[in-house]
Order: sequence, then C-alpha cells, then structure tokens
Amino acid sequence: MKTLADRVEMRTGLVSRLRRLFWAPLPGGVTWRRSWLAALGFTFLVQAVTGFFLLTGYSASTQTAWESVFHLQFQTPGGWLLRGLHVVAAQAFVVLLALHLLQVVIAGAYRAPRELNLWLVLVLLPLAIAQSVTGWLLPFDQKGYWAARVPLNILGVVPGVGSWLPQVLLGGAEVGHHTLTRFLALHATLLPLTIGGVLLALWRLDRHGVERDSTVPGAARPEASWWPDQALRDAVVCLAVLVTLLFLVLRPRLTGAEEPFPELLAPADPAEPFAAARPEWFMLFLFQFLKYFPAGTEVWGAVVIPTLVFLVMAAMPWIGRWRLGARFNTAFILALALGAVSLGVLAWREDRANAHYQAAVRAAREAGARARALAAGGIPPGGALELVHADPGLQGPKLFARHCASCHRYEGHDGLGGIPTDPPSAADLKGFASREWLAGLLNPERVATAHYFGGTRFAEGRMVRFVQRDVAGFSETQRAALPKVIAAVSAEAGLPAQVEADARDAAFIAEGRELIRTREMKCTGCHQFHVPDEDAIAPDLTGYGSRAWLMDFIRDPAHPRFYGRRNDRMPRFGAEAVLTEREVGLIADWLRGHWPEPAAP
Repeated sequence: MKTLADRVEMRTGLVSRLRRLFWAPLPGGVTWRRSWLAALGFTFLVQAVTGFFLLTGYSASTQTAWESVFHLQFQTPGGWLLRGLHVVAAQAFVVLLALHLLQVVIAGAYRAPRELNLWLVLVLLPLAIAQSVTGWLLPFDQKGYWAARVPLNILGVVPGVGSWLPQVLLGGAEVGHHTLTRFLALHATLLPLTIGGVLLALWRLDRHGVERDSTVPGAARPEASWWPDQALRDAVVCLAVLVTLLFLVLRPRLTGAEEPFPELLAPADPAEPFAAARPEWFMLFLFQFLKYFPAGTEVWGAVVIPTLVFLVMAAMPWIGRWRLGARFNTAFILALALGAVSLGVLAWREDRANAHYQAAVRAAREAGARARALAAGGIPPGGALELVHADPGLQGPKLFARHCASCHRYEGHDGLGGIPTDPPSAADLKGFASREWLAGLLNPERVATAHYFGGTRFAEGRMVRFVQRDVAGFSETQRAALPKVIAAVSAEAGLPAQVEADARDAAFIAEGRELIRTREMKCTGCHQFHVPDEDAIAPDLTGYGSRAWLMDFIRDPAHPRFYGRRNDRMPRFGAEAVLTEREVGLIADWLRGHWPEPAAP
C-alpha cells in the first residue's frame, strides 16, 4: 500500500495534498461552530445528488413538466423520497444559511482579516433564494406557477433592469416553454455551480485563510487537525441534518396526511386565477412586508429597503471598528431576524383567519387530488391540462362560481368553498333532482326558504302556494303516494348516485309515474310529463334533471318548455352565448355528480 501511495505521490502529488488537507492545523482548534459549513455543504450535496436523479426524469415544457414530475413522484419507485429530500434540503439550506449569518455577526467573525467570511455568506443568501425560486416553477403546477410570478413581478419594478430582465428570464411576454428551459438551466447548472464555488471558498477560508489571531473566536484553543478531530464533529452534525431531513419527508406519511408531500397541485393554468398563491414559508415575511406599500410604491419594499439592509450588513466589518460598533451589529441582525420571523408569523396568522384564502387552499388541494387521480388513469397527448379542462369535477365548480353563484349556492357556498357576500336569490343546487332535494322542495316548511324559492319572485307564486296549501292539506292516501311521485320524478334524472336505488325501487317508481298523471296528485295541472301539453305553464317534468334536460334549461330557461316569459332573471347562457356548449355540459355534469374517469390512452 505504501508503494502504491508513493507511486501516486510521485506522479500526481495527490497524497501530500490530501495530507495537508486532512492533517493541517486548524486555526482556533476544533469547535462545533466550525461545523456550520459542514451542515451547509452536506445540505447542498443532498440537493445536488437528488437533483441529478430528478433531472433524469424531468421534461421541461409546459406540456410535459407537470406530467414528468407526477411520474417521478407517484409512479417511479422511491421518486417521492427523492423529491421530498430535494425540496426539504432546499428549504433547510436557506434556513441554515440565515442562522449561519446570524452566528457570524453575533460571534464577530467578520473582523479583520475575516471580512470575506461575512461577504461570502451575504453573496450566498440571494443565490440560495434564487435557487429556490427557480425551483418553484419547475413542477409547473398552480402553486409553483403563481408563487414564481411574485419574484418575477418584483424584478419588474427594479429601476434600470425592470423593463427587460423579466422578459429575458421569461423568454417572452408570458411564462412558457422558454421560461421553463431557462429556469431549469439556472436551477441545475449556473446557480449550483456558483453556490458550490462560494461554499468551497468559504471552506478554504476557514481552513487556511486565518492564522492564529486574537480576533478569531476560539483562537486560544490548542491547534488540532481536521482529521479526525473536526471530522467527527462534522459527521455528527451531517448525520443530524440527514435525520432531520428524513423526518420532515417521512412525517406526512407516518401521520397519515391527506395531502402528499411535497405538494403537487393541478397543472398550471395561466388563464385560471389562483387565490391561494403564496411564496414558500421562509419567504412569507417579504410577502407580508410588501403589503404595507401602496400600489406604485412597491419598489421601496421590494428593492430600496432590502438593498439598504444588505449594504448595512456588508459594512459591518467597518462598523465593528467603532467603540459600540459590535453592539450595533448584533442589535441590527437580531432586530432583522426578529422582524422577519414576526412578519412571517403575522402572514401565517392572517392567512389562517382568512376564510376566503382557506377556502381557496381547500379548493386547490381538492383540484390537485382530482388532477392526480385523472393522471393515474392515463395522460392524453395534449397533456394533463387537457384532462383538467375536460373534467366536470374540476371545471364545474369553477364555472358555477363564476356564472351561477351570484344567485345560486351549492351546499351554502359558491362551489369552491367561498361564501359570497350577497345573499342567495335562487335555489341551492346541491343534490339537484335527487329524492332528498325534491322532498325538501315539496316540504311546506322549506319551499319558501332561501334553499328553494325564498329569494326568488316565485316565493309567493303558484308552486309555493300549492306546496304550502295543497300539499300541507294532503290526505293520508296522498301523503303515502307523495314519496312514490318524488322517486318517479327523480328517476327521470338518472343520477349516478341513485342508479342502484332506482334499479331496486323500479316497481315503486313505476307506480309513482302513474300517480303523477292522476288528478289527486295535481302535478299535470301545471307540468307536462311524457305527454305533450300546450297548456302547461311550469317546467316540463319529462327527463327532469337529466343531462339533456339540464343542459337545455341552462341554455335557455326562458324557453316555453321551462319558465317562458315568467323566467326570473336567470341568464339565457346558451342562447346569449354566455357559455359554450362544452361549458354548459361541464356544469350540468358537475351538478349531476357525473364525473367519469377518462379512459387511459
């Protein structure tokens, strides 16, 4: 072995270099403080290794980015662990770097000749944030897309470069294929190489840049070498970091969390506003800080004040030479840390108390779960967004909230979980045409409530009077027949949720169909049912609640088959081209609970 080492040394000089590297004296001796760099380096290494393997399965385009991340996380063995470690390590790197900066300032490790220690850390901080920001967009889901828009918008207000730098990063006017390829190039090559170089410079500075000096913290300690004295401590710290990272990744699975970790929401849709958009948690303080600047003054909160703070920190080696300079530096960095934490907590508390935001988060997670379920059945050539756009379960509530919720409700909300400020002026359509819904409609105590006709012009109309007067005074025979009539009308809808019940109660329903036409039940006095009736003045009960019936009703509620001239403010969505045929079908399918899974291509 000695002969081999001698040969390697003679030809490369590697052995002597390694000897100097491992056994050279450490200025200030062995300290746990020195292990900060080991923790930073190890966290960066975790990102680099996991990032490499993730990159082998990633495809950077708006049509394939989400799909490739879905495949990596949910269909590749161990992919969830790789992506989880990558995401957590990126966040941990920023936190460790901020704590390291805090430690450097408090310990006074910026004093001459160690100014570079502080300046290199200050260089690393924006690089680490840029590394995280470029990574947010790459999954190309709703959360990442809209979170990445925030720093891009901030760049737009930077004097001098705001007019062109965002376009250079975007590769055009909007986020697209070129944006993803450019962000990937920054995230996977330029930024990691730069960060790695700065970390190496920091490590060399710590190892060789300072001899014994009274200004070096711990300089009075006896000298020791990196191997094995400091190496053991570094290994313990790196192991602790690894255990922490694994715990954070595994914890959601161990606790049975409903949402997978890391999150993967629905594919990014630039045309779809995202009310749950927020930056990552460690950037919430800046998000909250910018709230205090009115429109037109964002440049102060986004550029001017952060730049001044950065310059003060960069000047700390000179400030520290004054009599009270060290105390000022310590107070400044502690106030900065306390302010950032306070703003982050304030943002979190405000979001927690914001009902609209919480509803948006729930809707986003439900949409993400639905998109993942659809993708598991196969993704068409057009991409996952094509699946999303064709799915009633995802598009139905959005269209309902946009076009219907100004009057109607869906189980008390707007379809997405939000509560409109205006009271409802039309029926709640949750369970429309089901037996339960119709039973409530024919209940004398409920028909005139806001759940049905209470907010409409029909609140004192013929139907309400019929239910409150005639149905309330039904005989025992009529009351016994009423559930059969309800079941027969509901069966016209062919609701997916009632298929088994309708099949089981076929005889019951057939009897109800006959009862509808009888004079005792008084239904066909206003409605027509499978028999044309020119004198009918109320909506046709033939096919009531079916897909075809519901689509016709949404297209034109003022058609003679429905309300005619008595239509109460409901727009003619199809006749007036407010909604396309596809959108009408999506709303109808969603209200009916008919959300078929697409066949795998």
